[in-house]
Parts: sequence; C-alpha cells; structure tokens
Amino acid sequence: MFAAATSPKDIMATGLWTKEQVKLAFHLYCQLPYGRIHGRNPEIIVLAKVIGRTPDAVAMKMLNIASIDPAITSTGRVGLGNASAFDREVWDEFHSDWERLAVECQLLRQELDKNSVEDLEPESDDLLPEDFTGETRQILTTQRIKQHFFRRAVLSSYRGRCCMSGLSEPRLLIASHIVPWSMDKANRLNPSNGLCLSAIHDRAFDKGLITLSDDFKIVVSEELKRKNEPFVMEVLLPLNGRTIEQPERFAPQAEFIAWHRNKLFVDNRK
Repeated sequence: MFAAATSPKDIMATGLWTKEQVKLAFHLYCQLPYGRIHGRNPEIIVLAKVIGRTPDAVAMKMLNIASIDPAITSTGRVGLGNASAFDREVWDEFHSDWERLAVECQLLRQELDKNSVEDLEPESDDLLPEDFTGETRQILTTQRIKQHFFRRAVLSSYRGRCCMSGLSEPRLLIASHIVPWSMDKANRLNPSNGLCLSAIHDRAFDKGLITLSDDFKIVVSEELKRKNEPFVMEVLLPLNGRTIEQPERFAPQAEFIAWHRNKLFVDNRK
C-alpha cells in the first residue's frame, strides 16, 4: 500500500512530486478526455486541493504524462515533453497491473480527501443485497471501484460516444470488454480491452453476433444477416464493413480483437 502522503506544506516547500501524487495524476489522466486537461477543470481543481498543488501544476503534470502516451504523440500532439522518471515508472506500473493501481489510487483519494463522497455507480444493474456487511461489503466496494475506473477510462477515450453508432446518451452507453472480464484477469481494467458501445451494440458484441476485423471494421455475423426483422435490417446490418470511430487514447489491442473474433464470433464457433 502507499506510504504516508507528503503534507501540502512540505510539497509547496520542495516543489517535488511524490510517486503517490504522480499516481493520482495518472489515475485522473486516464479518466478525462485529452481536451479537458487544463487548470479550469473542476476535477483537476479538486485533485490539486487534495494533494497540495495548484490546478495548473496538476494539469501540467498530466500533460507531461501525455508526452509519453503513444496514442497522443502519434497524432502530432506532444504534451509538455518534461516527463520525469516517476512519470515513466508510474506509466509502466499501471500498464503492468491496471487492476491493483486503479483500486489503490481510488482508496488513496478517499484517504486524503475525507470530505469527498464519490458516487461509484457500478456498470452492472444487478441487484445487491440490502444487508451486506464486512467482507461482502469490501468486495462490492472494490468491484465498484474497478468498474467505475474502467467505465470512465473507456468512455472518455471515445469522447462519450458509441464507436459504432455515435450515440452519446451516457445512460445508454456501456464500457464493453473485448475479452470478457471472466476470461482475462490481467486485462480486466486495461482500457485497451474496452469499446464504448450503446447497450444494444454491447449486447450484440458480447454475444458474438458482431465482431471487428484487424483494421477495425465491423463484421456482422451470417446469423444476423439471415434475420428478416426490420430492426436488424435497419440498425445492425448497415454496420457491416463500417470502420468504428477510433478513440483518442487506449486503442483496442490487436490481440484482443483477434481473440474476440476467433473465440466469441458466432461465425467461427465450431
């Protein structure tokens, strides 16, 4: 777990960033669209207060992190280009263990900001017991933290729009796993294992009725093509061959797409 956080007074005196602070900055970086990384962003202002920095300093740190993000630099954006050793170390740690770092950072935020009550609404609407306590409560809290991080990271990467239909109503959007949650523990919270989809497209993708080619084109199953139903013909069949809208960060990894196409897509099931 984390060491005791450096006090705001000590931080202001030294000007040095602790590793815990860099982790919190990266944690928020993953959950904000790139265009919203600036000192006027309310979430950045809150984080700055919690860790004893100015909002502009936090925004600059996040832009330093952006300078080592290939999804950003490949588009010609360069961030601020002053990434520190801690920045690179935290980048590597997150990418090697998304699940552990996402939970640790959320718990650290709660520890540092006792007055913050964040609504960690889970992605799933499954009914929860009304009288759960102890270990069960901790498990459910951890599950919410994980789902909340994954949802925010994926939806912000796709600018809050379904990558297949363009739908932008957040109540109808799902952070859909390419390789299902139960099948790959190491990549459960890896945003590159996610797509922002509407509820109907998420369901079709989850059931293998649609998939993606290696060049991000939508492939509609023969099973769906045989359906003589107006909704299928008007909404799903026109997707075939259409390229998904690319995220500004965390592009779907090729191996995840290949796994979905080979293992879940109904046309390839034996």
